[in-house]
Amino acid sequence: MSDIVIEINGVSKAYKLYKKPSDRAKEALNPFRKKYHQDFYALQDISFKVQRGETLGIIGKNGSGKSTLLKILTEVLTPSTGSVHVQGKVSSLLELGVGFNPELTGLENIYFNGAILGYTKVEMEKKLKDILNFADIGEFIHQAVKTYSSGMQVRLAFAVAINVNPEILFIDEALSVGDIRFQLKCMRKLRELKESGKTIIFVTHDMGAIMNYCSRAIWLDDGRIQSSGLPEKVCKEYTAFMTYDQGTQIGKIPKINSKDGKNGKAIPFQSVAHCSSFGEKNVEITDIAFYDPITFLPIKLLEGGETVVFAAKIKSLIKVKDFIFGFMVTDEYGNNIIGMNNYLIRQGAEVTKNELVIFAFEFQFPKFKDGHYTLVTSVAEGSQLNHIQHHWIHDAHHFQVVSTREIGKLNILLEPENVKFIRQ
Repeated sequence: MSDIVIEINGVSKAYKLYKKPSDRAKEALNPFRKKYHQDFYALQDISFKVQRGETLGIIGKNGSGKSTLLKILTEVLTPSTGSVHVQGKVSSLLELGVGFNPELTGLENIYFNGAILGYTKVEMEKKLKDILNFADIGEFIHQAVKTYSSGMQVRLAFAVAINVNPEILFIDEALSVGDIRFQLKCMRKLRELKESGKTIIFVTHDMGAIMNYCSRAIWLDDGRIQSSGLPEKVCKEYTAFMTYDQGTQIGKIPKINSKDGKNGKAIPFQSVAHCSSFGEKNVEITDIAFYDPITFLPIKLLEGGETVVFAAKIKSLIKVKDFIFGFMVTDEYGNNIIGMNNYLIRQGAEVTKNELVIFAFEFQFPKFKDGHYTLVTSVAEGSQLNHIQHHWIHDAHHFQVVSTREIGKLNILLEPENVKFIRQ
């Protein structure tokens, strides 16, 4: 038996785009076969193989072709060019509502889905208890699916997909609809399926899931494969691409402006001129850098526990006796998580008129909850309670925390000085 269960060669998917509805009729009736459309390629020349038991994650921004690829793999769509070979019993959880008849009850849809997958009613009855227990939607199982919330639809669809004993499971972002408890329940089940040797292909924006559950990742952009390989490598490339300005090349480091005084290596400063800010700007932050002090590469992805440096170039038009420079890390909802400034750690500073300085904090980054975070930074004059705000920058730098351990859902992991275990 071959270890290759999915093989896709040179697959492209094109759609005809017409400027107006009448152009479609003109093209169909034109005796000279004149084209009135433009070809839009949702996928272009996609080729890869998946081995038995592999867990493949597919990432990419909205509109990159991820869902189109999964629909081709599950035969919902046919490719314009290329070939697809899938070997094994397939189960899929595509976009919300696919595979369900909204007029039927949840129970009727279970049998309906089973029939599509080749199971008899008797065979599905043997699986029914496990499906109902996992879905956990109670008496709603006897109601029409059109009355279900999006979360209830996902519960039922996932319960059916995993309990029909698939050899290959396709999942397309649908799990993001469910509540946290159900998401965790699904992830535990996916881990069980992975450990039992099932092949799993799933599309997600959650890079924590990609790094925790996948053995390989593919990054799609504009219908093409931009990167393929180990999840950590692919996620870092994708995060760097999405965080930097559009058009920045993959792996390109922002313009280097200064040298680190300790070893002469270049600090990867980047301008903050485009960032939202306020203040008198008699003292102004012009550039910032958030980087690894060993490699001097900018940081876009963290696990937590690493030593990092946050540095800023500051230009002062006036003399400042009680100089305060600091930063905060905020989550995607704007909540302040951690912060630091030189006043709080009793490191006084003074700058003279027309002076250009670099201020840097080196510290061990805490183990955070998985998510996207922003660095907010500012320079002020005075004390913590009574000060003049010279320059405050709301979104100086964006980065992501992805835990490779089971701490990914905690806000911050506490690391005790000492642990005791005493039997009595």
